[in-house]
Amino acid sequence: MAAPLPEPTIRVNRRAKRISLRLNARGEPVLTLPRASLKAEGLRFYAGKQDWLKAQLARRPAQVPFKADAVVPIAGAPHIIVLAEQALDPVRAENGVLSVGGGPETVASLVQSWLRAKARRDLSLAVARYCAALGLAPPPLSLRDPKTRWGSCSSRGSLSFSWRLAMAPADVLDYVAAHEVAHLRELNHSPRFWALVTTLVPGFEAQEAWLKQHGRSLHRYG
Repeated sequence: MAAPLPEPTIRVNRRAKRISLRLNARGEPVLTLPRASLKAEGLRFYAGKQDWLKAQLARRPAQVPFKADAVVPIAGAPHIIVLAEQALDPVRAENGVLSVGGGPETVASLVQSWLRAKARRDLSLAVARYCAALGLAPPPLSLRDPKTRWGSCSSRGSLSFSWRLAMAPADVLDYVAAHEVAHLRELNHSPRFWALVTTLVPGFEAQEAWLKQHGRSLHRYG
C-alpha cells in the first residue's frame, strides 16, 4: 500500500488565478487557492498530484537531523556532531567538530539553541556596524525560522532574521544584516535602496547568488 500523502498547508491568495501546488523550502506541500470556497476542489487537485509530489520529494536532499555523526554547516564550513558527555561547554565548535555535551536525547535542542545564540550574536554585531555607518541606532532584533525569507524589516523599524543564517557563510549573514539595515532608510526595493546596499556591501551580488543557489539547503538541517 502506498504511503499516504502528507497534509498540505492551504493558503488563500485572491490574486491567484488557479489552484496550484508547490513545495516550500522545507519540502512541505503548499496548496494555494484563489478562494477559500475552493478547498474541496483543491484537495481533489492535491490528491491527483501524488505521483508529481513523490517525484519532487525524491529529488530533494535528505533531511539532516541534529544528532551524533551528522555533518552540519557552521558559518559555511562542515562540522561533524560528536557527543562529549564530559565537556565543560554544552556546545563547542572547533576544527570541524561540533562537540555537544550530554546524552543523545538533548543533542538536537542544544545544537539549535547554540546556533540561535550564534546567529543573534553575529547578526547583532553586523547590524550595529551597519547602523553606525548610516548614523542610526541599532533597532530591536528577533530570530525566527521563516520558510521563504532570511530577514525582514517592519514599518516600525524592527528587524527579524532567520536563525539558520548561523549555518551560512559569514559574508552571507553579513550581507543579509546590511540588506535589512538599508531598509531602515528605504523600506522598498527601489534603485535608491539598492544603491544604499551597494555602499554598505560592494559586490553584494555574490552573496545574493549564494542565497539563491544554496539557501534552501539550510532548511535540511535540524
